[in-house]
Amino acid sequence: MPIDPSKALGAELGEGQYSWTQDDVILYHLGIGAGVPATDEGELAYAYEKNLKVLPSFGVIPVFGAMGGMGKVEGLSFNFAMLLHGEQDITLHKPLPSAATVNNRSRVAEIWDKGKAALCVLEVESSDEAGEPLFTNRFSLFLRGEGGFGGEPGPKAGNERPDREADGVVQSPTLPQQALLYRLSGDKNPLHADPEIAKMAGFDKPIIHGLCSFGIVCKAVVDDALGGDTDQVARYQARFRGVGFPGETYETSYWREGDKLLIEARSKERGDVIISNAAITLRG
Repeated sequence: MPIDPSKALGAELGEGQYSWTQDDVILYHLGIGAGVPATDEGELAYAYEKNLKVLPSFGVIPVFGAMGGMGKVEGLSFNFAMLLHGEQDITLHKPLPSAATVNNRSRVAEIWDKGKAALCVLEVESSDEAGEPLFTNRFSLFLRGEGGFGGEPGPKAGNERPDREADGVVQSPTLPQQALLYRLSGDKNPLHADPEIAKMAGFDKPIIHGLCSFGIVCKAVVDDALGGDTDQVARYQARFRGVGFPGETYETSYWREGDKLLIEARSKERGDVIISNAAITLRG
């Protein structure tokens, strides 16, 4: 049986180390659309080493390679071409520094049976050089065609948007070359650069990375709802509902609910939802 939770659940995928500098942070921020207008003090805080701050969503970059070890896990045999990144969840144990070295430790945290697909939750814990927890990522990965193994379906998605007018709506234009910029932060999937590969996948042209959308939406809400105070974010969760195309404008709506900001983002031009069931939890 390709998926065997009794063998795969809790399996360690190994450890790794990742270092970043201020240049890496700035490149990431430019890749999600920061720095416009270039003379704006708030935008310069993302794109200039003087007083540089770090968006919480940058925390996905140091752990992106963790998924590579999944193919070696006993009881977790699947076709990588059928893998779909469904959700991302990052908890910030403390604000991210603009330069650091982290040790990453990853494991298979959950496996759910969704019928036509298996849902595998990969958890990556990142600690600083002193061994203190810095941030934890949870990748929810749909393994299409691997469901039906008799497991539990798992919890339903949370963070539903309220049925009322949003407390804020933010317009985030993207560049025609947005995906080409973002891939320089490490995700070199040709789907986001090669028109022929994109057509083979059913798209008219290359699409924006899901984790690039994750960052675009994070920045929009942090800037508009939190005045750009990245340190206020304790957790950021999002579901990838659709795709964005370079050159489109993201329209991000948010609702204040207790210690959370509930979020949904869509393409302004097409009206299609790109990010749903998203939330920023504020630091207490």
